[in-house]
Amino acid sequence: MSKKNKKAKNHRKIEITRGIFTVLEKEPNKSFNYKQIAAKLNITDAQDRNTLIKRLTELKEKKRIQEVDRGQYKVLENTKSYHEGTVDLTGKGNAYIIIDGMEDDIFIPANNINKAFHKDKVEVYIYPRKKSKKLEGEIVKVLERYKTTFVGIVDMQKTFAFVRPSDFRMYTDIFVSKDKLNEAKDGEKVLVEITDWPDDVDSPFGRVTEVLGIPGEHDTEIHSILAEYGLPYSFPADVQNFADEIDTSIKEEEIKKRRDLRNVLTFTIDPKDAKDFDDALSFQKLENGNYEIGIHIADVSHYLQKDTILDDEAYERATSVYLVDRVVPMLPEVLSNNACSLRPNEEKYTFSAIFELDTNAIIRNQWFGRTVIDSNERFAYEEAQYIIENGTGDIPEDISIREAAYTVSKDVVEATLEMDRLAKIMRSKRMDQGALSFDKVEVRFNLDENSEPIGVYFKESKDANKLIEEFMLLANRKVAEFIGKQKPKKTFVYRIHDDPDPDKLMALNGIVSKFGHKLDFKDKKSISSSLNQLLQDIKGKKEQNMVDTLTIRSMSKAIYTIDNIGHYGLAFDYYTHFTSPIRRYPDIMVHRLLQHYLDGGNSANAEEFEKKCKHSSDMEYLASSAERDSIKYMQIKFMQDHKDEEFRGVISGVTEWGIYVEIIANKCEGMIRIRDIKGDYYIFDEKQYAIVGERTKKKYTLGDEITVMVKSTDLIKRHLDFALIPDSNK
Repeated sequence: MSKKNKKAKNHRKIEITRGIFTVLEKEPNKSFNYKQIAAKLNITDAQDRNTLIKRLTELKEKKRIQEVDRGQYKVLENTKSYHEGTVDLTGKGNAYIIIDGMEDDIFIPANNINKAFHKDKVEVYIYPRKKSKKLEGEIVKVLERYKTTFVGIVDMQKTFAFVRPSDFRMYTDIFVSKDKLNEAKDGEKVLVEITDWPDDVDSPFGRVTEVLGIPGEHDTEIHSILAEYGLPYSFPADVQNFADEIDTSIKEEEIKKRRDLRNVLTFTIDPKDAKDFDDALSFQKLENGNYEIGIHIADVSHYLQKDTILDDEAYERATSVYLVDRVVPMLPEVLSNNACSLRPNEEKYTFSAIFELDTNAIIRNQWFGRTVIDSNERFAYEEAQYIIENGTGDIPEDISIREAAYTVSKDVVEATLEMDRLAKIMRSKRMDQGALSFDKVEVRFNLDENSEPIGVYFKESKDANKLIEEFMLLANRKVAEFIGKQKPKKTFVYRIHDDPDPDKLMALNGIVSKFGHKLDFKDKKSISSSLNQLLQDIKGKKEQNMVDTLTIRSMSKAIYTIDNIGHYGLAFDYYTHFTSPIRRYPDIMVHRLLQHYLDGGNSANAEEFEKKCKHSSDMEYLASSAERDSIKYMQIKFMQDHKDEEFRGVISGVTEWGIYVEIIANKCEGMIRIRDIKGDYYIFDEKQYAIVGERTKKKYTLGDEITVMVKSTDLIKRHLDFALIPDSNK
């Protein structure tokens, strides 16, 4: 029998087996003979009928079905053999299937993967459980591909090529005929799309859709990171042309429809290198002694009309992507950096949340709606911080973002100082209510004109950052509350954050206890309080970044949904994203829904908005993954020039194949492979978060401080390997 015929026969056997279970499981209380099953499966062919009879006998002998009477079969009680799930492929070629509602993942050995890829939705057959063994199975059908395009390197043959995917989970190369290479050359990095995978061939067929460039070159690697996650790095010509044709002028008739705030003191505070300013604050003291503070957000939805190619593109992107050396914007520059950017001394359309606060930061009044503003000043965080710390508007040259020293008006200084005072009151209230205070150190790189890393610095969140944060949180919370409390209930976009997983918190407690910290599990508030205490206690210590990271990983993931359950991390019953429509599509949805309800509209379609929420959450995850990969890439690039130097580092992860080490001075993380540690044979001890020498009992534990040197760097695979330098005093 030819290889092709054998594969076809096996495929038919799997189909008939699946059919048997479909019939028996559909009516589990009835029994069927082979003729009845054949009739239900429309089997008339003699060969298929013989296969059916043979499979019934085999399944009975393997105790996967039961024969209740001679020739009468039914499904085993309390069993269902076929399930749908998602593939989690390992680097070793094996997989686990994650099934909703099932506690245990299903192990799939490499020979039973049956052409499934990582994150594919599949149908899986689960073998009957053997005593004390994990559940095993085989993938019988790929229901839905998670992705069909991959980044890889061309390996040219005489009349065709193979593309070797960069993804370590991708276990097969991709065959590309010469006419589908798109002029790619041997050794180039490309984006390849799988077009077919016939039953009788070992490798899938594909076509090169884009040539990314020479492996190792900066732009090639950055574009590869975006391509791996299906993220674009430029706008299609028709979308760009559409954006360029938008009338962005300010119209008198439009101003008349809005609340005019052009004469109210207004300013922006942003990073010094920011190009788009999507939020501004206004401040005025009222005659009754209270303050009217406005949070003004770029009215992107005025320009971004529904059912246009520009709106479709923004929705598909769902978010801007912030890579280490560039921003890939959600909107073209004509909107993101121009029409919707709240630049000083320019009239701009905005969507505003305006609050009357008393001197104790208690809200006495609120208003939401469309406005027009004219910002008086543009500040960097450093300048606002200088005002807060020194109480003066005389900004020195080394702080000023202008070309020389600069004096801020007395009104702006007073507004900044008073809003800082109110923000601190609001923050204190949030903390008292159980909000978590994450001030994780963010690593940033100083880049030269060629995007080469020449230094590392750490981004800190100071009072000026927290001032902006508190007023943005206020607007987000109150907009969500305003809609969320309306009766009858209205469809809305919420940003939710579920309670943390108790098992993950227990694991975190086990780790931090090694550093003398402890979590309190008495109730929800005590958990929050002890987490905040932990985050406070580790500040400035060598284990800070590691514990911050592990604490964040123990939390649930914040997502968008129409089903509000509140936000655990912020301790808010209602929360949404209203304040960044230039870079987040959910904020645009919120603006549109809010205006719709302000106009007296009926509740929006729940199914449609839940679908959009899920897409936005998924795209946010891809963007954050790309951002992490770009940081990892730049860390490796930075460490290439420091190969002969020794660094002190903290063990940030322990696995069966090696230990991960984060350098204290620059937060770059690399791995020491177990096989490279000299002097003993080391075994992974999962319970102790350690590797232990078999002979010497020498132990390397999570959080230990050690000395390392760069052993090797690989920009293409994004690997950074360290060598362990034994401490001389041990």
